[in-house]
Amino acid sequence: MEFEFSLANEKDLPRIVDIYNQIIPSRLATADLEPVTVAEREAWYHSFTKTHPLWVIKNNEQKVVGWVGLEPFYGRAAYEHTCEIAIYIDKSVRHHGLGTQAINFVISQLPQLGITAIVAYIFGHNLPSLGLFKSFHFTEWGDYMQTAAVWGIFTIAVIICILMAHRFLTVSHRNEYRKAFLFKGCAGLCFIAAGGL
Repeated sequence: MEFEFSLANEKDLPRIVDIYNQIIPSRLATADLEPVTVAEREAWYHSFTKTHPLWVIKNNEQKVVGWVGLEPFYGRAAYEHTCEIAIYIDKSVRHHGLGTQAINFVISQLPQLGITAIVAYIFGHNLPSLGLFKSFHFTEWGDYMQTAAVWGIFTIAVIICILMAHRFLTVSHRNEYRKAFLFKGCAGLCFIAAGGL
């Protein structure tokens, strides 16, 4: 099946919200516990920029079947070259490799966007998403223990990251980057896979 990626526009927002709401009952990929409305997501939509875009994924019938966004990380100028990634796929096309296509597409866009680091926050029980990102050599840099309550119990939010500019960093710089990242509040470093750096 053929898919294409294009920049989202405001008329896509209802469909974007619909796809997002599909996953909420699973408690697998978002901390929202109730469906959100289009009005509630308008400010979020307008937070995307030319360097931190939102794309929709369309099938060969031009129907939106997913979206991927590179959200600004932490909202301060020094983090301009870092983004937080979010990928949501319509239930009708899950398990067709679209998540893999989405990450491949994003990586192809990073040089022109000036993005050098991607961060994702993934629940520890969301094994499919963790597996997907690790297949692209994302590594776990830390976790927030017992910070999100789903199904009435607390779960772990795993911080997973990839440095696209890692080949230009010395070992010392990598270690300092990790320390700075963890200092922001991560509970601890889970592991660093050698393949990721």
